Amino acid sequence: MDLKDSGSVVLTAYHSFTASRSHADDSYAPLNAAHSAVSRKVQYRGVARMSSAGAMPSSPPERSVSRDPRDSMDDYWSEMKNIEEECQGGQEEMADRGSIDEAELEEAWLHEAGLSTLVTGTLADGPAEALLSTLTRSQAAMVKKRLDNYTQTMRKRNKQPIRHVRDVFSTAETSPVENTPPVSSNGQIAPKLPHWTPPKVRKSFPVYRPVESSVSDCQLEPDVWSSEEPYSEGVMAHQKGRDCRDCQRIRKGDRDLPMFKILKPNQGLTRVHDLSSEDIKKIGQICLIELTTFFGGLGIEQKRNRMVRSKVRESGIFGVPLTTLLENDQKKFPGSKVPLVFKKLLSKLEQTGLQTEGILRVPGSASRVKHLRQELDTKFYEDSFDWEQVRHNDAAGLLKMFIRELPHPLLTQQHLPAFTAAQNISSPKHQLQALHLLILLLPEVNRDTLKALLEFLRKVVAYEDKNRMSLWNVSMIVAPNLFTGRGKTSRMEDMQGAAGAAHLIRLLIIYQDLLWTVPCFVISHVRKVNEAAMSKKTPSSERTKRKLLRRRTSDRDKEKSEVTDLREGVIRVQAPLHAKVSMAILLDSETKARDVMARFDFENGQGSRNSSRRQKCHLFEVGGNIGERCLDPEAHLLDVYRANPHCEWVLKSRTT
Repeated sequence: MDLKDSGSVVLTAYHSFTASRSHADDSYAPLNAAHSAVSRKVQYRGVARMSSAGAMPSSPPERSVSRDPRDSMDDYWSEMKNIEEECQGGQEEMADRGSIDEAELEEAWLHEAGLSTLVTGTLADGPAEALLSTLTRSQAAMVKKRLDNYTQTMRKRNKQPIRHVRDVFSTAETSPVENTPPVSSNGQIAPKLPHWTPPKVRKSFPVYRPVESSVSDCQLEPDVWSSEEPYSEGVMAHQKGRDCRDCQRIRKGDRDLPMFKILKPNQGLTRVHDLSSEDIKKIGQICLIELTTFFGGLGIEQKRNRMVRSKVRESGIFGVPLTTLLENDQKKFPGSKVPLVFKKLLSKLEQTGLQTEGILRVPGSASRVKHLRQELDTKFYEDSFDWEQVRHNDAAGLLKMFIRELPHPLLTQQHLPAFTAAQNISSPKHQLQALHLLILLLPEVNRDTLKALLEFLRKVVAYEDKNRMSLWNVSMIVAPNLFTGRGKTSRMEDMQGAAGAAHLIRLLIIYQDLLWTVPCFVISHVRKVNEAAMSKKTPSSERTKRKLLRRRTSDRDKEKSEVTDLREGVIRVQAPLHAKVSMAILLDSETKARDVMARFDFENGQGSRNSSRRQKCHLFEVGGNIGERCLDPEAHLLDVYRANPHCEWVLKSRTT
């Protein structure tokens, strides 16, 4: 669903109206499996009943004339069995990542959050100081906790850290007045923060699973989705031991996914690729701090895997890092965002398999898939691979194999535990908020590849009446491929989270358009960080000061001569690619970015034959408190102007 169709969009759960599968549809299960595999499948089904108690019938019949696919987890366990058999067939094991040292954990977290200078002693007037000065009280308390934990761990090692936590945070008691502490004036000490006390941790969080519901339960009012305030502020009720309003919305009879009424922000929707690379880096740091604070408010421990450097393949297709594949592809096709082989496999499935019954579920011949894998490895980049020989079930097997054999998981090794932890959040809204932050934490190539996969899966579900693959079926098959690492075999604890993993995939498929936008509070936070960084930049010498002052005076005089006709609420839009390269526009509460774009097109005769070849242009806000942002056509420009009054307005084409 496209979020830009109207001012507010209602996202609803996917409802299946297709007749339930008969027992004849279970023919995909191998009939000649070894006794161990058969017994293992029986064990899987037993665990399925235990792990979904209350969600599915206690003892479903093995065969029935009609059944709801959600009442059986055969798809999940069959896929797990296929993965395990493939691993037993010679798949190499990943290096054991083991547990991570406490100090290493905190140091790695601080580094990823852009706060590594807290332990090196070079904080003053740096980016970390600007970031710290813009944190909310709860975020700052969480950073203080982690830094304090690092200090104590280093003391136990008899290694005194360079900078003590008291040098960064003040522990004086203060009354909570505002969410954002003021910037420190001396540039040496971070903002004063209240003494941090550990939140009250809930004893347990039930895993959200689909259960039977009555008709009246399904007729719920849509919940309003807004990202104006940090998500961590919305879970403060958990820290204070009170019931959360969003968690109270969960009813025992909730079977389908919740409905959300998405309120479009006045400044327009922002996607990651709308921003500059410098601001994207800040978004990753802000989202990591926010996610950790959010999980802390819910009483969930955010674990982290220890990364072990191991040799990976640099050539071929399978087992090659996504970044390496993309670098090879961009040599031939500049601007590629997703590995070409991945796009080709998805394209093959769309051409031949969308309407085929059992797509993704029915496996191809193991020997045939193995042979095709070897050919792809050697012939793909030589342009000599014959795609005509690939059947749709072969393409499905190759696609899943490609994902599983990535040397680093598609969801990344460092963030996979957080995705798994999100399964244990009881509120679907809180789950979506966690996923929203996690998607923004993924590296660009991982995020783009995951989006390509989810767009394809949404198409598969759209053809359910033809391929008999419901949203639940697709989620059950995809979940073990995303959450089971390379060379990893199934374990009891993995099985018990099967329903939670599949539910998470459902959320990713249904709400992908929402999850690939940047929350409003993150954009606001980026603006504050940039403003704080600019206010801390001071000239290093008197000569530099005088030179900078002359430059500012010259620029100010130039601005006065060029925009003497401008007044409050009037902007000048630069359009270097148009015949009319500049235009002053008076803003009102209804002026949108698309209105400016349409006016330039009209002034320059967009309908003529010559101008029809002109590349499509978008309106950008450049500079001020943002690096660069491509504006949503529905963005209200007066609100953008008030948020960033010193930016330049440029009409230009996208660089990528």
